[in-house]
Amino acid sequence: MPSLKDVLRWKLGFGDKMVPDFPAAHAAAPWQALTKQQLHEMPTRGWRVSWLGHASFLLSGCGVHLLIDPIFAEFCGPLRLLDLQRKAPLPCRVDELPPITAVLLTHTHYDHCDLPTLRALGKATPLIVPEGHAEWFANAGFIRVQPVVWWQCIDIAPGVSVTATPAQHFTARSLADRNRGHWCGWCVAGGGVKLWHSGDSGYCPAFREIGTRLGPLDFGMIGIGAYQPRWFMRPLHMAPGEAVLAFQETGCRHATAMHWGTFQLSDEPLGEPPLLLARELHDRGVAAGQFDGGRIGQQWNVVAAS
Repeated sequence: MPSLKDVLRWKLGFGDKMVPDFPAAHAAAPWQALTKQQLHEMPTRGWRVSWLGHASFLLSGCGVHLLIDPIFAEFCGPLRLLDLQRKAPLPCRVDELPPITAVLLTHTHYDHCDLPTLRALGKATPLIVPEGHAEWFANAGFIRVQPVVWWQCIDIAPGVSVTATPAQHFTARSLADRNRGHWCGWCVAGGGVKLWHSGDSGYCPAFREIGTRLGPLDFGMIGIGAYQPRWFMRPLHMAPGEAVLAFQETGCRHATAMHWGTFQLSDEPLGEPPLLLARELHDRGVAAGQFDGGRIGQQWNVVAAS
């Protein structure tokens, strides 16, 4: 995994130089607003998946509303630095969300674990987190924290379960607490449907194992951004071509891209990832409609395969 020395090497401009495939693609992710009715409405069958930007999703189905990695802040770091500022608008406000059954957190990086958002939801909101983070959240004032290890499955409502899935990444909130906890993706199962959020991850053998153990999956939320420079980002985040492999190996019927177009976390142009994704899907013979780039505020209705 990258070291502090590697971070400095990257930020000071050393290492292999990136040549963008789409150098003019600087636009943020397309966006549309979500109404309170759209957010609160419970589908009569299956699930409704709403992309809230970056890696944040609202999953509604089987009588529950789940949030994954919610971040409603305008900056995704400890300081209000311009390069960490939100580049695309939010589709809604926190106070417009429906009552949240539980929040699933993949790890504690600032762009996935936003304490002001979690506090706005209420410190009694159940948090389901990877192992090793329960004490940290308790110290932050949260009173209902459930740590889960990889492959552990827990029931969160009648007929609804979540399983922590492996990922290749790291976690830290400062220079002094690197990897004191774990990281993961999440598989949500209910109503005959399986939804999978990849979390932050480099491409790794875990995806084939997820497909073997849990697949086929009805809907995937798969990261495609923050991949340049490759010498630094390869262990941490997938490039679009690797995301297509993860889509295929996990056995997803359909997927949408995430972790792009919201915050400028790396060196590739902000709008390049979905363009590369479309090219990779074409080259690998995958129909574009099976794995799309999506719009912030877009919703998908996912029902059990017939």
